[in-house]
Amino acid sequence: MPTIRSYTALLCAALLLTGFSWGFGNDTCKDALDLVGKLDTLHDEAQVRQTEAKILSICPDGAAGHFVTAQQYERVGNVDAAIGEYRQALRQEPNFPLASGNLGLLYARKGMNDDASVELARGLSSVPKPAYQWAMGRILAERKVFPLAIYHYNEAVRGLPNDAGLLNELAETYAAAGQPDKALEEYRRVLALDPGQVKAHIGIALIFLDRSEPDKALVELKQAASIEPQNRQVHLMLAGIYEKKGDAGLAEYEYLLSGKGKGKVKTAASQPSLTPPPTPSTPLRKPAVEPVVSPDMATSIEALREALKEHPDPAGYEKLGNLYRAAGKDKEAIAAYREAGHLNSTSSAVYFNMGVLYEKQSLLDEAAVAYRRAIQAKPDNADARLRLADIYLERGSQPQAVEQYGEFLKLKPDSPDIQLKLARIFSRNKEVNLAIEGYQAVLKHSPDNVDANREIAALYKSKGMDDKAVEHFKKVLAQQKDDMETRNALVSLYVKDKRYDELTDLLKGTVELFPDDPNNHYKLGLIYDFKKEYENAIASYKKALELKPDHVRALNALGRLYMKIGRLSEAKEVLEAAKKADPSMEETSVLLSNIRDDFNPEPRKISKGKKAKKSKKGKKSSKSSKGSKSGKAGKKSGSTGKSKAKKQQQ
Repeated sequence: MPTIRSYTALLCAALLLTGFSWGFGNDTCKDALDLVGKLDTLHDEAQVRQTEAKILSICPDGAAGHFVTAQQYERVGNVDAAIGEYRQALRQEPNFPLASGNLGLLYARKGMNDDASVELARGLSSVPKPAYQWAMGRILAERKVFPLAIYHYNEAVRGLPNDAGLLNELAETYAAAGQPDKALEEYRRVLALDPGQVKAHIGIALIFLDRSEPDKALVELKQAASIEPQNRQVHLMLAGIYEKKGDAGLAEYEYLLSGKGKGKVKTAASQPSLTPPPTPSTPLRKPAVEPVVSPDMATSIEALREALKEHPDPAGYEKLGNLYRAAGKDKEAIAAYREAGHLNSTSSAVYFNMGVLYEKQSLLDEAAVAYRRAIQAKPDNADARLRLADIYLERGSQPQAVEQYGEFLKLKPDSPDIQLKLARIFSRNKEVNLAIEGYQAVLKHSPDNVDANREIAALYKSKGMDDKAVEHFKKVLAQQKDDMETRNALVSLYVKDKRYDELTDLLKGTVELFPDDPNNHYKLGLIYDFKKEYENAIASYKKALELKPDHVRALNALGRLYMKIGRLSEAKEVLEAAKKADPSMEETSVLLSNIRDDFNPEPRKISKGKKAKKSKKGKKSSKSSKGSKSGKAGKKSGSTGKSKAKKQQQ
């Protein structure tokens, strides 16, 4: 019996450390709900589809089946049908946090913020997914409940630390809440991740303007203008700064580029005060009215149009398109560029500018055609190739996207963001070797890129290259110690490769980072238990129970350990508590029955008749072996064996 118990203990420790969870009997819909909970942990698209198919096969009409159907509707863009399926799942299983959270995200997308906040709160009660935190933060920021919004944004950042868009929203919320220093800190983080984030430059400029530091704001806005030359908000802010500084020429030029021509601009001497710049909580918006063209610009456009009537020329139409584009007349600019194209213009810029304007109007098919013509006119037009690749990717035409990203990288090889995008495409398409090459190219340029290290580690793990996987997962933890997804991946690798010392150090680190999570203490206890460091194991289990007295697995593991070291009365007490916490846990019942077998304080009484009979047999045996020491020893041994057998039968 002790051997069997020891084997059971080791087996359970291994299963629990590798993420095994006990089933729910024959209730297939409960099994399906378990599988739903694992969907987010699957990074292989094929595994996701297989798991969804299994859920639908074992529980098609239950809550889990409706949940999977809702996700499938989401993937094809049918939001209303997805909402209906999530609602049906919640009718059948009201306590279904994933269904509530996902439903909340869809409500938020449709602008139903009251309903969204209710469902997101239900989801967050058990499943603190970054997407739920982000959506809740955005809703609260819109309602100007800034302290709570900041809390939820920060929780989202813990799961998505490299999402520039999320960090930008957090920065805007800090600014709106009157915490400009915090806002600046977050904007700097955004720009460290993505130097091309124009919103971050604008946000920093607004803070500097609010502090009456126009020169610093000017630096940020010039950088923004170099990234997005057509951003009207940037030009309007620049115009305001130049106007206040008394530089009428530059102010007029920037007003013209913003699409809000003002005619002759007054100098600072004649106009001592300006309307203060908008605060971060009320950012500048694109003018709702038709852009006003300055008289000088209108004269230039009209003169050029008349000249083109007399002598149509592709270069002239390109110039006309540029004037219209600068004036904010996008439709007229497109028409002019098209005329240049009809006249067989060989200027790549004509077609590229046309593509950009089509994209602004969400005419992606037309934009793709324009970019292809730009590339035809100038094969080394890297920007056209990049924009065309992005359109292909958005449309799901991955082979064409890969081709254009590849050509772009030949022209601009030092582009880790595009290498990362290309590597992810290969990874999704199960082209593992190509994906690894892509991630290696990213890491060559940016060796500390957290996403690239995490994702290449997962690929190495899938190929069984555990040492490589561990190497890159460790690089992730070196920068993000609280990344639980990476910690769990390392746990599974260490268990698989029997690297128990490293596993112990990892779990100790997890306990230090998250001392209030009972599961972390329980897992550390398991590895101590496995390594036969029993006092440490007991201490870890007890800490888990101090934090959560009804932690069933910790109770069960502590009871099993007490049995192993012979502390049966304590084992019985702890296992009874485990059985009370979860009567359905089978192992607890088995362990308790073993205690009753081994721990029997009241042996059965022997009747007088049997005692007398046994005494007579003993006398006969004594006579037959009188004088022989070896015979006496044999009699004693045989008597002991019979006594043990009787005890086991009892």
